[in-house]
Amino acid sequence: MPTVYAIAFNGDRFLMIFNEKRGGWEMPGGRIEDGESAEDAAKREFLEESGYDIDVLEIKDLGHCWVCACLLLNKTNCSPEMHSELFLEIPENIAFERSEYEAAVPWARSAVSGRN
Repeated sequence: MPTVYAIAFNGDRFLMIFNEKRGGWEMPGGRIEDGESAEDAAKREFLEESGYDIDVLEIKDLGHCWVCACLLLNKTNCSPEMHSELFLEIPENIAFERSEYEAAVPWARSAVSGRN
């Protein structure tokens, strides 16, 4: 099944969640369900994991998954599955490949620049 994750900005800072099972910070995301678009899956996964709504501005195919550049909207009354924080830079303790985030975060930052 294809997967997607979202990089959502509030000003210069982006939201990450701490995944206890993987023992590190990551971008909210997950599997795209049957009949679901990458955008819809990103919105659903982001809400479930962080408790925030997002506005997807651009989507990029990385080959092994989709990544969405987003604006962080309001926190909902949905109980999030994981703890979230806003970061200016990628933290040291991350759950996935640093090199992918080092390429994806600047792309997403550029995509949302001037729109938040």
